[in-house]
Amino acid sequence: MSEDRKGDHIDLAFQAQLKAAQIDPRFYYEPMLTSNDISDVDISVELLGHRFKAPLWVSSMTGGTEKARIINHNLARICKEFGFGMGLGSCRPLLEGDQAFPDFNIRPLIGDDLPLFANLGVAQIEELQQANQLDQIRVMVEKLQATGLIIHVNPMQEWLQPEGDIYRSAPIDIIKWCLDAFDFPIIVKEVGQGFGPESLKALLNLPIQALDFAANGGTNFALLEMLRSSEAHFDAFNQLANIGHDASEMVDLLNQLVQSENTTFACREIIISGGVKNFLDGYYLVQKCMLPAVYGQASGFLKYALDYEMLWQHVDKQIAGYKIASKMLRVKAG
Repeated sequence: MSEDRKGDHIDLAFQAQLKAAQIDPRFYYEPMLTSNDISDVDISVELLGHRFKAPLWVSSMTGGTEKARIINHNLARICKEFGFGMGLGSCRPLLEGDQAFPDFNIRPLIGDDLPLFANLGVAQIEELQQANQLDQIRVMVEKLQATGLIIHVNPMQEWLQPEGDIYRSAPIDIIKWCLDAFDFPIIVKEVGQGFGPESLKALLNLPIQALDFAANGGTNFALLEMLRSSEAHFDAFNQLANIGHDASEMVDLLNQLVQSENTTFACREIIISGGVKNFLDGYYLVQKCMLPAVYGQASGFLKYALDYEMLWQHVDKQIAGYKIASKMLRVKAG
């Protein structure tokens, strides 16, 4: 050990004590059972009909602006390099014309071997169904060369926002229309509040490809819409923006359903997103989940997405952290 390093240890020891967080209670630390060499660690997973090199997923974010084009293109490149899949932000602009198509046209960047999902909200799907134009969705998915479609569900957000969409049908019925109409895979995602047990059970009984929790704890779009509203509207309804279920609770709810049901659910794959801040959150939730799962991030990627080199460094560290966690940490039961 060099003198400089000893000096650094002394100088930094006090800072380390100040910055030390409470011990993470979710894990057992097992330092005696394996090496700390992560070069041989395989964290790949089979999901969505593809092999992911890491259990990561780029959660749907954005589209339709110049920045969105850079963001989506960088994210597609990072997915290809590290080997995991991606969901596009809302593709609603593509229903209105081709102007925004370059923002979403990322299949050439992500390649043919990874899942890429288009994305529409239930409100837009209901409008198309009522106008007998559901086939526009098929055309959009084919043009994007997408693997399938994410249907996002956000009734609370829509109700709270000043110009939000009101849909007349229950989201579960809108999803069933799509399952009857299309032969490509469908993922269902809530936007920012998560799902309660009755909604979870109803969805798991449908032949959807995967369920994306998008749990409470990430970006709260309902609250963002409330902040755009009048003061009177905010004061009256802001409590509604804070209801929901965080990712850990939703994994618990899912596990309870899996254990309690006598039959196997039709949906057997999970994307755990919403408030997943880092690889330790992801490792904990994926290991805890009783169904095959990956963990998704939106804001975690978005923070670096305008600069590819910074994004590369971020993802490289996330994957290295996940590997060391899988070597030395075991999730506590309960």
